[in-house]
Amino acid sequence: MFSDIADLLNRFAALGAVRVFCKPLAENDNSKQQIYLGSSLEVVQMFPFQEIEATENGKDSTYKAKLDFHWIGKDFSERATGAQLILYPQYPEVRLSGFLRGCSHAPNEQLRPIPKEARQFNNGPDGRILFFGITRNGETLAFLANSGSAVANEFRSKHAKGQYLQESIFFNMPLLGRDSKTVLLEKLAEIKNGGWQASIRLNKAGKVMQYKARNGGGYTLEALLGIIPNGRSEPDFMGWELKAYSGSRITLMTPEPDGGLYGDEGVKAFVRKYGAPSGNDTLYFTGTHRANNRNAKTGLTLSVRGFNPTRKIIEDVSGAVELLTDGGHCAAAWSFGDLMVGWNKKHAQAAYVPYESEKVGEAAYRYLSPTLLGEGTDFNRYLSALSEGLVIFDPGSKVMNASGPKSTVKARSQFRMSVKNLAHLYHKFGPEDF
Repeated sequence: MFSDIADLLNRFAALGAVRVFCKPLAENDNSKQQIYLGSSLEVVQMFPFQEIEATENGKDSTYKAKLDFHWIGKDFSERATGAQLILYPQYPEVRLSGFLRGCSHAPNEQLRPIPKEARQFNNGPDGRILFFGITRNGETLAFLANSGSAVANEFRSKHAKGQYLQESIFFNMPLLGRDSKTVLLEKLAEIKNGGWQASIRLNKAGKVMQYKARNGGGYTLEALLGIIPNGRSEPDFMGWELKAYSGSRITLMTPEPDGGLYGDEGVKAFVRKYGAPSGNDTLYFTGTHRANNRNAKTGLTLSVRGFNPTRKIIEDVSGAVELLTDGGHCAAAWSFGDLMVGWNKKHAQAAYVPYESEKVGEAAYRYLSPTLLGEGTDFNRYLSALSEGLVIFDPGSKVMNASGPKSTVKARSQFRMSVKNLAHLYHKFGPEDF
């Protein structure tokens, strides 16, 4: 077994973990009652998942998000095939379930329910510590330190001295002996001190490639930090999402609708019906759409159905963000479940880094201090900001050669926000010099 926390963290790192955190377990954290992960959807951002399923059951309606979950030991890694997060949005509350299914090396005995008559801690912490490691390819690694083990004893001793930063109900475990924020700011300082940077990006193999287009500010920053572009939801840099910006607005997400006319018949049919001609035989669908405000150009109104903006909770798991006609017909819709997958890519921590662009010659960028750091977000905060009109739908879809037999289409569905309003998305937000 692991001799100390450093030994355990080395194992996590060897398996590809870029972030590690842990939760002291209580007696009611077990395979029957599930493992309680907090009374906020914020914890969902800490676990990568690729799909989510809504289950309607009245007051007990839930979302279920499957995890690529593996128990680890000194010399094994074993996948729990049934592991998933269960989200109870009406409370809200999040639990981990199915974490023993399909496993022969999992800590089955240590996670069995404890009979009431045998409980000693009034359902409080009982000495067990559950560690999670998040990898760059979207895996969740797990290790349970038994009460009285060297790892558990060391954690309690260091925790008592305030050595671990708490985030939600978890405690962050620095993989490099320093917290990830310090490492990130040091890396950003190196990039800033390097001055103007030629526009580059990394390919899927991690090789540096020249990038000639004038929209390479984000790609270049990612490349300088060693971040390989991909479509998965793992953290960008040690648990931090990185977002480079040069204007007053930032694109938060670009999800395609999965409902309404758009979802049923596609972007081309949607733009033909609701777009407007703009010369060169091109139809455009553009315009700022804010919640509950009819857009005069498109004739559509953005609506957030199933979310209570006063209580700031989801009341209908089948809810959606919709574009409605004056007659109430749904032209396009983004289900909460689909949007939640996209928002999961925002992570619990984000760094917004300002930059300047070289206006002449080859594309180049210079990154500036301070960065804006956001810590602690969840999907309810996003829906709340959307309901208040702080997040807007700002599309740019078009059909080219619209009247010809070989028309082509470009889809661009983007939700954006002013930099000055980003604080509404996070529990903690502010500038950090580097």
